[in-house]
Amino acid sequence: MKDSDLDYMRSKAGEKLNVSTKLAYGAGDLGPAITANISVFFLLVFFTNVAGIPAGMAGSILMIGKIWDAINDPFVGYLTDKTKSKRWGRRLPWLLYGAIPFGIFFFLQWIVPRFGSGENNTWGLFWYYVAIGICSQVFYTVVNLPYTAMTPELTQDYDERTGLNSYRFAFSIGGSIFSLILARIIFGAVPDRQMQYVVLAAICGVISVASLYWCVFGTRKRVLAFEAKRIQTEEESAFSIKEQLTAVFTNIPFLYVIGIYLFSWLAVQITASIIPYFVVECMGLKESDVPTVMIGVQGTALLMLFVWSALSKRVGKKIVYFSGMTLWILAAAGLYFLQPGQIGLMYVLAVMAGFGVSTAYLVPWSMIPDVIELDELQTGQRREGIFYGFMVLLQKFGLAFGLFVVGLSLEASGFKAATAGSGALPVQPESALQAIRIAVGPLPLVSLILGLVLTYFYPITREMHAEILLKLKQRQEAKEN
Repeated sequence: MKDSDLDYMRSKAGEKLNVSTKLAYGAGDLGPAITANISVFFLLVFFTNVAGIPAGMAGSILMIGKIWDAINDPFVGYLTDKTKSKRWGRRLPWLLYGAIPFGIFFFLQWIVPRFGSGENNTWGLFWYYVAIGICSQVFYTVVNLPYTAMTPELTQDYDERTGLNSYRFAFSIGGSIFSLILARIIFGAVPDRQMQYVVLAAICGVISVASLYWCVFGTRKRVLAFEAKRIQTEEESAFSIKEQLTAVFTNIPFLYVIGIYLFSWLAVQITASIIPYFVVECMGLKESDVPTVMIGVQGTALLMLFVWSALSKRVGKKIVYFSGMTLWILAAAGLYFLQPGQIGLMYVLAVMAGFGVSTAYLVPWSMIPDVIELDELQTGQRREGIFYGFMVLLQKFGLAFGLFVVGLSLEASGFKAATAGSGALPVQPESALQAIRIAVGPLPLVSLILGLVLTYFYPITREMHAEILLKLKQRQEAKEN
Protein backbone atom coordinates (compact mmCIF):
# COMPACT_ATOMS: atom_id res chain seq x y z
CA MET A 1 0.00 0.00 0.00
CA LYS A 2 1.35 3.45 -0.94
CA ASP A 3 2.15 6.12 1.69
CA SER A 4 -0.48 8.42 0.17
CA ASP A 5 -3.10 5.69 0.56
CA LEU A 6 -2.07 5.16 4.15
CA ASP A 7 -2.32 8.88 4.89
CA TYR A 8 -5.79 8.98 3.33
CA MET A 9 -6.98 5.96 5.34
CA ARG A 10 -5.58 7.35 8.57
CA SER A 11 -7.52 10.58 8.00
CA LYS A 12 -10.71 8.57 7.44
CA ALA A 13 -10.25 6.80 10.78
CA GLY A 14 -10.83 10.08 12.62
CA GLU A 15 -14.13 10.90 10.89
CA LYS A 16 -17.54 10.37 12.44
CA LEU A 17 -19.15 7.06 11.56
CA ASN A 18 -21.75 7.22 8.80
CA VAL A 19 -25.09 5.46 9.04
CA SER A 20 -24.25 2.77 6.48
CA THR A 21 -21.17 1.71 8.47
CA LYS A 22 -23.18 1.66 11.70
CA LEU A 23 -25.87 -0.46 10.06
CA ALA A 24 -23.31 -2.88 8.62
CA TYR A 25 -21.61 -3.16 12.00
CA GLY A 26 -24.95 -3.78 13.70
CA ALA A 27 -25.79 -6.49 11.15
CA GLY A 28 -22.75 -8.46 12.34
CA ASP A 29 -24.59 -9.30 15.54
CA LEU A 30 -27.80 -10.34 13.79
CA GLY A 31 -26.73 -13.88 12.93
CA PRO A 32 -25.13 -14.75 16.28
CA ALA A 33 -28.11 -13.17 18.07
CA ILE A 34 -30.69 -15.17 16.11
CA THR A 35 -28.88 -18.46 16.61
CA ALA A 36 -28.02 -17.77 20.25
CA ASN A 37 -31.60 -16.69 20.99
CA ILE A 38 -33.11 -19.82 19.46
CA SER A 39 -30.57 -21.96 21.31
CA VAL A 40 -31.09 -20.26 24.67
CA PHE A 41 -34.87 -20.40 24.55
CA PHE A 42 -35.43 -23.73 22.85
CA LEU A 43 -32.38 -26.04 22.87
CA LEU A 44 -32.94 -27.42 26.39
CA VAL A 45 -36.65 -27.85 25.58
CA PHE A 46 -35.72 -29.48 22.25
CA PHE A 47 -33.47 -32.00 24.00
CA THR A 48 -36.07 -32.97 26.63
CA ASN A 49 -39.34 -32.65 24.70
CA VAL A 50 -38.32 -33.63 21.13
CA ALA A 51 -35.14 -35.72 21.29
CA GLY A 52 -36.34 -37.35 24.54
CA ILE A 53 -33.10 -36.83 26.48
CA PRO A 54 -33.37 -36.69 30.32
CA ALA A 55 -33.09 -33.14 31.73
CA GLY A 56 -29.84 -33.84 33.59
CA MET A 57 -28.13 -35.19 30.45
CA ALA A 58 -29.53 -32.29 28.41
CA GLY A 59 -28.08 -29.80 30.88
CA SER A 60 -24.74 -31.63 30.71
CA ILE A 61 -24.68 -31.32 26.90
CA LEU A 62 -25.18 -27.57 27.16
CA MET A 63 -22.59 -27.30 29.94
CA ILE A 64 -19.93 -29.19 27.93
CA GLY A 65 -20.55 -26.98 24.89
CA LYS A 66 -20.30 -23.78 26.93
CA ILE A 67 -17.13 -24.90 28.74
CA TRP A 68 -15.46 -25.73 25.44
CA ASP A 69 -16.69 -22.42 24.06
CA ALA A 70 -15.13 -20.64 27.01
CA ILE A 71 -11.79 -22.45 26.64
CA ASN A 72 -11.36 -21.58 22.97
CA ASP A 73 -12.34 -17.90 23.40
CA PRO A 74 -9.03 -16.47 24.69
CA PHE A 75 -7.05 -18.40 22.09
CA VAL A 76 -9.19 -17.08 19.24
CA GLY A 77 -8.92 -13.61 20.77
CA TYR A 78 -5.15 -13.86 20.91
CA LEU A 79 -4.97 -15.13 17.33
CA THR A 80 -7.17 -12.30 16.02
CA ASP A 81 -4.89 -9.77 17.70
CA LYS A 82 -1.98 -11.36 15.80
CA THR A 83 -3.79 -11.69 12.45
CA LYS A 84 -2.35 -9.56 9.64
CA SER A 85 -4.22 -9.08 6.37
CA LYS A 86 -3.75 -6.10 4.06
CA ARG A 87 -7.11 -6.81 2.39
CA TRP A 88 -9.23 -7.46 5.51
CA GLY A 89 -7.42 -6.29 8.63
CA ARG A 90 -7.24 -8.31 11.87
CA ARG A 91 -10.88 -9.22 12.55
CA LEU A 92 -12.73 -9.48 9.25
CA PRO A 93 -10.97 -12.61 7.85
CA TRP A 94 -12.44 -14.60 10.72
CA LEU A 95 -15.97 -13.49 9.88
CA LEU A 96 -15.40 -14.01 6.15
CA TYR A 97 -14.22 -17.62 6.36
CA GLY A 98 -16.14 -18.70 9.46
CA ALA A 99 -19.66 -17.63 8.42
CA ILE A 100 -20.69 -20.69 6.36
CA PRO A 101 -19.39 -23.38 8.80
CA PHE A 102 -21.11 -21.44 11.58
CA GLY A 103 -24.48 -21.71 9.78
CA ILE A 104 -24.03 -25.41 8.94
CA PHE A 105 -23.18 -26.58 12.46
CA PHE A 106 -26.00 -24.53 13.96
CA PHE A 107 -28.44 -26.38 11.70
CA LEU A 108 -27.04 -29.81 12.59
CA GLN A 109 -27.93 -29.26 16.26
CA TRP A 110 -31.64 -29.47 15.45
CA ILE A 111 -31.94 -32.85 13.77
CA VAL A 112 -32.65 -36.10 15.68
CA PRO A 113 -30.65 -39.02 14.24
CA ARG A 114 -31.32 -42.61 15.32
CA PHE A 115 -28.67 -44.69 17.10
CA GLY A 116 -30.70 -47.79 17.90
CA SER A 117 -33.29 -48.03 20.64
CA GLY A 118 -33.67 -47.40 24.34
CA GLU A 119 -30.56 -46.46 26.33
CA ASN A 120 -28.24 -46.97 23.33
CA ASN A 121 -30.16 -44.33 21.37
CA THR A 122 -30.13 -41.94 24.33
CA TRP A 123 -26.35 -42.17 24.73
CA GLY A 124 -25.86 -41.98 20.95
CA LEU A 125 -27.86 -38.75 20.88
CA PHE A 126 -25.92 -37.47 23.88
CA TRP A 127 -22.53 -37.84 22.19
CA TYR A 128 -23.87 -36.59 18.84
CA TYR A 129 -25.13 -33.37 20.39
CA VAL A 130 -21.93 -32.98 22.42
CA ALA A 131 -19.80 -33.25 19.23
CA ILE A 132 -22.02 -30.98 17.13
CA GLY A 133 -22.39 -28.55 20.03
CA ILE A 134 -18.61 -28.24 20.38
CA CYS A 135 -18.18 -27.57 16.64
CA SER A 136 -21.04 -25.08 16.69
CA GLN A 137 -19.55 -23.21 19.64
CA VAL A 138 -16.10 -23.09 18.00
CA PHE A 139 -17.45 -21.39 14.89
CA TYR A 140 -19.69 -19.12 16.97
CA THR A 141 -16.51 -17.89 18.64
CA VAL A 142 -14.71 -17.61 15.30
CA VAL A 143 -17.30 -15.13 13.97
CA ASN A 144 -18.55 -13.45 17.13
CA LEU A 145 -15.44 -12.73 19.16
CA PRO A 146 -13.57 -10.84 16.39
CA TYR A 147 -16.82 -8.99 15.72
CA THR A 148 -17.18 -7.80 19.31
CA ALA A 149 -13.54 -6.71 19.33
CA MET A 150 -14.22 -4.36 16.40
CA THR A 151 -16.04 -1.73 18.49
CA PRO A 152 -12.97 0.24 19.66
CA GLU A 153 -11.49 -0.08 16.17
CA LEU A 154 -14.42 1.75 14.57
CA THR A 155 -14.52 4.79 16.88
CA GLN A 156 -12.64 6.15 19.89
CA ASP A 157 -15.36 8.60 20.90
CA TYR A 158 -16.87 7.79 24.34
CA ASP A 159 -20.48 8.63 23.45
CA GLU A 160 -20.24 7.44 19.82
CA ARG A 161 -19.32 3.98 21.15
CA THR A 162 -22.47 3.85 23.21
CA GLY A 163 -24.41 4.90 20.10
CA LEU A 164 -22.59 2.29 17.98
CA ASN A 165 -23.47 -0.38 20.51
CA SER A 166 -27.08 0.78 20.26
CA TYR A 167 -27.03 -0.13 16.55
CA ARG A 168 -25.38 -3.42 17.40
CA PHE A 169 -27.93 -4.37 20.01
CA ALA A 170 -30.82 -3.05 17.94
CA PHE A 171 -29.88 -5.73 15.40
CA SER A 172 -29.20 -8.18 18.21
CA ILE A 173 -32.51 -7.71 19.99
CA GLY A 174 -34.36 -7.12 16.71
CA GLY A 175 -32.94 -10.41 15.43
CA SER A 176 -33.98 -12.10 18.64
CA ILE A 177 -37.52 -10.78 18.24
CA PHE A 178 -37.59 -11.81 14.58
CA SER A 179 -36.47 -15.32 15.50
CA LEU A 180 -39.31 -15.56 18.04
CA ILE A 181 -41.89 -14.27 15.55
CA LEU A 182 -40.55 -16.78 13.04
CA ALA A 183 -40.78 -19.53 15.68
CA ARG A 184 -44.36 -18.51 16.47
CA ILE A 185 -45.31 -18.73 12.77
CA ILE A 186 -43.53 -22.05 12.18
CA PHE A 187 -44.87 -23.64 15.38
CA GLY A 188 -48.38 -22.70 14.27
CA ALA A 189 -47.97 -23.81 10.64
CA VAL A 190 -45.95 -27.03 11.01
CA PRO A 191 -47.74 -29.73 13.07
CA ASP A 192 -44.77 -32.08 13.57
CA ARG A 193 -42.74 -30.93 16.62
CA GLN A 194 -39.39 -32.17 15.25
CA MET A 195 -39.90 -30.65 11.81
CA GLN A 196 -40.75 -27.30 13.43
CA TYR A 197 -37.20 -27.00 14.72
CA VAL A 198 -35.61 -28.24 11.47
CA VAL A 199 -37.39 -25.55 9.42
CA LEU A 200 -36.63 -22.87 12.02
CA ALA A 201 -32.92 -23.79 12.14
CA ALA A 202 -32.57 -23.83 8.34
CA ILE A 203 -34.05 -20.34 7.90
CA CYS A 204 -32.08 -18.86 10.80
CA GLY A 205 -28.84 -20.41 9.53
CA VAL A 206 -29.18 -18.82 6.08
CA ILE A 207 -30.02 -15.39 7.54
CA SER A 208 -27.05 -15.63 9.89
CA VAL A 209 -24.54 -16.25 7.12
CA ALA A 210 -25.93 -13.41 4.95
CA SER A 211 -25.82 -10.87 7.80
CA LEU A 212 -22.20 -11.68 8.62
CA TYR A 213 -21.19 -10.99 5.01
CA TRP A 214 -23.06 -7.67 5.17
CA CYS A 215 -20.93 -6.74 8.17
CA VAL A 216 -17.67 -7.77 6.49
CA PHE A 217 -18.17 -5.77 3.32
CA GLY A 218 -19.94 -2.82 4.97
CA THR A 219 -17.26 -2.09 7.57
CA ARG A 220 -14.15 -3.01 5.57
CA LYS A 221 -13.13 0.54 4.61
CA ARG A 222 -13.41 1.86 8.16
CA VAL A 223 -11.58 -1.15 9.62
CA LEU A 224 -8.70 -0.79 7.15
CA ALA A 225 -8.50 2.92 7.96
CA PHE A 226 -8.07 2.11 11.64
CA GLU A 227 -5.49 -0.55 10.77
CA ALA A 228 -3.42 1.98 8.85
CA LYS A 229 -3.43 4.28 11.86
CA ARG A 230 -2.76 1.48 14.36
CA ILE A 231 0.18 0.02 12.41
CA GLN A 232 1.85 3.43 12.39
CA THR A 233 1.57 4.06 16.13
CA GLU A 234 1.43 0.65 17.84
CA GLU A 235 4.47 -0.64 19.60
CA GLU A 236 5.54 -4.16 18.66
CA SER A 237 4.49 -6.56 21.42
CA ALA A 238 7.35 -8.13 23.29
CA PHE A 239 5.01 -9.91 25.70
CA SER A 240 4.24 -13.62 25.70
CA ILE A 241 0.61 -14.71 25.99
CA LYS A 242 1.24 -15.51 29.69
CA GLU A 243 2.53 -11.98 30.30
CA GLN A 244 -0.42 -10.52 28.40
CA LEU A 245 -2.87 -12.51 30.51
CA THR A 246 -1.17 -11.26 33.68
CA ALA A 247 -1.52 -7.67 32.47
CA VAL A 248 -5.18 -8.23 31.61
CA PHE A 249 -6.04 -9.51 35.06
CA THR A 250 -4.20 -6.73 36.84
CA ASN A 251 -6.54 -4.26 35.13
CA ILE A 252 -8.95 -3.69 38.03
CA PRO A 253 -11.77 -2.01 36.02
CA PHE A 254 -11.72 -5.01 33.66
CA LEU A 255 -12.38 -7.36 36.57
CA TYR A 256 -15.40 -5.27 37.52
CA VAL A 257 -16.76 -5.40 33.96
CA ILE A 258 -16.29 -9.18 33.82
CA GLY A 259 -18.30 -9.52 37.02
CA ILE A 260 -21.05 -7.16 35.89
CA TYR A 261 -21.42 -8.96 32.58
CA LEU A 262 -21.24 -12.40 34.19
CA PHE A 263 -24.04 -11.72 36.66
CA SER A 264 -26.17 -9.84 34.11
CA TRP A 265 -25.99 -12.58 31.52
CA LEU A 266 -26.30 -15.39 34.01
CA ALA A 267 -29.69 -13.89 34.88
CA VAL A 268 -30.57 -13.48 31.19
CA GLN A 269 -29.64 -17.02 30.23
CA ILE A 270 -31.19 -18.80 33.22
CA THR A 271 -34.44 -16.88 32.72
CA ALA A 272 -34.46 -17.52 28.99
CA SER A 273 -33.83 -21.26 29.32
CA ILE A 274 -36.58 -21.76 31.94
CA ILE A 275 -39.32 -19.50 30.46
CA PRO A 276 -40.61 -22.15 27.98
CA TYR A 277 -41.11 -24.56 30.89
CA PHE A 278 -42.65 -21.82 33.07
CA VAL A 279 -45.19 -20.71 30.44
CA VAL A 280 -46.34 -24.25 29.62
CA GLU A 281 -46.05 -26.09 32.93
CA CYS A 282 -46.71 -23.35 35.53
CA MET A 283 -49.04 -21.01 33.62
CA GLY A 284 -50.89 -23.71 31.67
CA LEU A 285 -50.43 -22.12 28.23
CA LYS A 286 -49.63 -23.79 24.90
CA GLU A 287 -46.12 -24.21 23.46
CA SER A 288 -47.06 -21.84 20.64
CA ASP A 289 -47.62 -19.11 23.28
CA VAL A 290 -43.99 -19.25 24.43
CA PRO A 291 -42.58 -17.02 21.63
CA THR A 292 -45.24 -14.38 22.37
CA VAL A 293 -44.09 -14.07 26.00
CA MET A 294 -40.48 -13.85 24.89
CA ILE A 295 -41.37 -11.15 22.37
CA GLY A 296 -42.79 -9.14 25.27
CA VAL A 297 -39.36 -9.22 26.91
CA GLN A 298 -37.24 -8.75 23.79
CA GLY A 299 -39.57 -6.18 22.19
CA THR A 300 -39.39 -3.98 25.29
CA ALA A 301 -35.62 -4.40 25.40
CA LEU A 302 -35.36 -3.23 21.77
CA LEU A 303 -37.59 -0.20 22.29
CA MET A 304 -35.70 0.82 25.43
CA LEU A 305 -32.24 0.34 23.94
CA PHE A 306 -32.01 3.74 22.30
CA VAL A 307 -33.77 5.38 25.25
CA TRP A 308 -31.16 4.01 27.65
CA SER A 309 -28.39 5.01 25.24
CA ALA A 310 -29.62 8.61 25.17
CA LEU A 311 -30.07 8.68 28.95
CA SER A 312 -26.55 7.36 29.54
CA LYS A 313 -25.15 10.49 27.85
CA ARG A 314 -27.04 12.63 30.38
CA VAL A 315 -26.86 10.67 33.63
CA GLY A 316 -24.09 8.11 33.04
CA LYS A 317 -23.87 4.35 32.53
CA LYS A 318 -24.17 3.46 36.22
CA ILE A 319 -27.53 5.15 36.79
CA VAL A 320 -28.94 3.62 33.59
CA TYR A 321 -27.84 0.16 34.71
CA PHE A 322 -29.30 0.63 38.19
CA SER A 323 -32.63 1.83 36.78
CA GLY A 324 -33.09 -1.08 34.39
CA MET A 325 -31.97 -3.75 36.83
CA THR A 326 -34.26 -2.51 39.61
CA LEU A 327 -37.28 -3.06 37.37
CA TRP A 328 -36.03 -6.51 36.42
CA ILE A 329 -35.53 -7.47 40.08
CA LEU A 330 -39.14 -6.53 40.81
CA ALA A 331 -40.26 -8.56 37.78
CA ALA A 332 -38.28 -11.64 38.88
CA ALA A 333 -39.85 -11.49 42.34
CA GLY A 334 -43.31 -11.17 40.77
CA LEU A 335 -42.84 -14.15 38.44
CA TYR A 336 -42.11 -16.47 41.35
CA PHE A 337 -45.52 -15.76 42.91
CA LEU A 338 -47.46 -15.66 39.61
CA GLN A 339 -50.40 -18.07 39.40
CA PRO A 340 -52.22 -19.73 36.45
CA GLY A 341 -54.83 -17.38 35.06
CA GLN A 342 -52.82 -14.21 35.76
CA ILE A 343 -51.88 -13.91 32.11
CA GLY A 344 -52.16 -10.12 31.91
CA LEU A 345 -49.87 -9.68 34.90
CA MET A 346 -47.42 -12.15 33.34
CA TYR A 347 -47.06 -9.91 30.30
CA VAL A 348 -46.65 -6.81 32.50
CA LEU A 349 -43.79 -8.54 34.33
CA ALA A 350 -42.28 -9.61 30.99
CA VAL A 351 -42.23 -5.96 29.89
CA MET A 352 -40.60 -4.91 33.18
CA ALA A 353 -37.92 -7.55 32.72
CA GLY A 354 -37.32 -6.21 29.20
CA PHE A 355 -36.30 -2.83 30.68
CA GLY A 356 -33.49 -4.57 32.54
CA VAL A 357 -32.48 -6.91 29.72
CA SER A 358 -31.72 -3.92 27.47
CA THR A 359 -29.27 -2.50 30.04
CA ALA A 360 -27.67 -5.94 30.40
CA TYR A 361 -26.98 -5.76 26.65
CA LEU A 362 -25.87 -2.16 26.47
CA VAL A 363 -23.91 -1.11 29.55
CA PRO A 364 -21.20 -3.81 30.03
CA TRP A 365 -20.27 -3.76 26.33
CA SER A 366 -20.02 0.05 26.47
CA MET A 367 -17.59 -0.26 29.38
CA ILE A 368 -15.13 -2.66 27.75
CA PRO A 369 -13.61 -0.25 25.19
CA ASP A 370 -12.87 2.20 28.02
CA VAL A 371 -11.03 -0.57 29.86
CA ILE A 372 -9.04 -1.48 26.73
CA GLU A 373 -7.82 2.09 26.33
CA LEU A 374 -6.70 2.19 29.96
CA ASP A 375 -4.65 -0.94 29.19
CA GLU A 376 -3.24 0.73 26.05
CA LEU A 377 -2.18 3.73 28.13
CA GLN A 378 -0.42 1.45 30.62
CA THR A 379 1.20 -0.99 28.15
CA GLY A 380 1.31 0.67 24.70
CA GLN A 381 -0.59 -2.30 23.19
CA ARG A 382 -4.01 -2.61 21.52
CA ARG A 383 -5.27 -5.98 22.76
CA GLU A 384 -9.00 -6.00 22.10
CA GLY A 385 -9.11 -9.66 21.21
CA ILE A 386 -7.66 -11.01 24.43
CA PHE A 387 -9.79 -8.69 26.59
CA TYR A 388 -13.00 -9.64 24.80
CA GLY A 389 -11.95 -13.26 24.76
CA PHE A 390 -11.49 -13.48 28.51
CA MET A 391 -14.58 -11.46 29.25
CA VAL A 392 -16.63 -13.96 27.30
CA LEU A 393 -14.63 -16.93 28.70
CA LEU A 394 -15.55 -16.24 32.31
CA GLN A 395 -19.09 -15.34 31.33
CA LYS A 396 -19.48 -18.69 29.58
CA PHE A 397 -18.06 -20.67 32.49
CA GLY A 398 -20.78 -19.07 34.58
CA LEU A 399 -23.43 -19.82 31.98
CA ALA A 400 -22.24 -23.42 31.66
CA PHE A 401 -22.63 -23.86 35.39
CA GLY A 402 -26.03 -22.12 35.35
CA LEU A 403 -27.42 -24.29 32.54
CA PHE A 404 -26.07 -27.43 34.20
CA VAL A 405 -27.71 -26.47 37.49
CA VAL A 406 -31.04 -25.78 35.76
CA GLY A 407 -30.98 -29.16 33.98
CA LEU A 408 -29.81 -31.04 37.08
CA SER A 409 -32.38 -29.29 39.30
CA LEU A 410 -35.19 -30.22 36.92
CA GLU A 411 -34.13 -33.86 36.90
CA ALA A 412 -33.63 -33.94 40.68
CA SER A 413 -37.09 -32.44 41.15
CA GLY A 414 -38.66 -35.31 39.22
CA PHE A 415 -39.10 -33.55 35.86
CA LYS A 416 -40.32 -36.00 33.23
CA ALA A 417 -38.75 -35.86 29.74
CA ALA A 418 -40.94 -36.59 26.73
CA THR A 419 -40.59 -39.75 24.69
CA ALA A 420 -38.87 -39.04 21.35
CA GLY A 421 -41.45 -38.92 18.56
CA SER A 422 -44.47 -38.72 20.88
CA GLY A 423 -47.02 -35.95 20.41
CA ALA A 424 -48.12 -35.39 24.02
CA LEU A 425 -46.06 -33.88 26.86
CA PRO A 426 -46.03 -35.68 30.24
CA VAL A 427 -47.73 -34.18 33.32
CA GLN A 428 -45.11 -32.76 35.70
CA PRO A 429 -45.12 -33.36 39.50
CA GLU A 430 -45.47 -30.46 41.97
CA SER A 431 -41.77 -30.69 42.88
CA ALA A 432 -40.78 -30.02 39.24
CA LEU A 433 -43.14 -27.02 39.07
CA GLN A 434 -41.56 -25.55 42.22
CA ALA A 435 -38.06 -26.01 40.74
CA ILE A 436 -39.18 -24.14 37.61
CA ARG A 437 -40.51 -21.26 39.76
CA ILE A 438 -37.24 -20.97 41.67
CA ALA A 439 -35.28 -20.86 38.39
CA VAL A 440 -37.47 -18.10 36.94
CA GLY A 441 -37.50 -15.91 40.08
CA PRO A 442 -35.03 -16.22 43.00
CA LEU A 443 -32.03 -17.48 40.99
CA PRO A 444 -31.83 -14.55 38.52
CA LEU A 445 -32.79 -12.11 41.30
CA VAL A 446 -29.69 -12.97 43.35
CA SER A 447 -27.48 -12.69 40.25
CA LEU A 448 -28.89 -9.25 39.39
CA ILE A 449 -28.26 -7.91 42.89
CA LEU A 450 -24.61 -9.03 42.74
CA GLY A 451 -24.26 -7.23 39.37
CA LEU A 452 -25.61 -4.04 40.94
CA VAL A 453 -23.04 -4.20 43.74
CA LEU A 454 -20.15 -4.44 41.26
CA THR A 455 -21.55 -1.65 39.09
CA TYR A 456 -21.65 0.66 42.12
CA PHE A 457 -17.89 0.24 42.61
CA TYR A 458 -16.89 0.39 38.88
CA PRO A 459 -14.11 3.05 38.80
CA ILE A 460 -13.99 4.49 35.22
CA THR A 461 -16.08 7.66 34.95
CA ARG A 462 -16.66 9.91 31.94
CA GLU A 463 -14.02 12.30 33.31
CA MET A 464 -11.46 9.55 33.84
CA HIS A 465 -12.02 8.24 30.31
CA ALA A 466 -11.53 11.72 28.83
CA GLU A 467 -8.20 11.95 30.66
CA ILE A 468 -7.14 8.54 29.29
CA LEU A 469 -7.93 9.59 25.72
CA LEU A 470 -6.04 12.87 26.17
CA LYS A 471 -2.90 11.06 27.31
CA LEU A 472 -3.16 8.58 24.43
CA LYS A 473 -3.51 11.45 21.98
CA GLN A 474 -0.48 13.21 23.42
CA ARG A 475 1.54 10.00 23.14
CA GLN A 476 0.48 9.52 19.51
CA GLU A 477 1.34 13.12 18.60
CA ALA A 478 4.76 12.73 20.23
CA LYS A 479 5.46 9.63 18.12
CA GLU A 480 4.36 11.36 14.91
CA ASN A 481 6.62 14.32 15.65
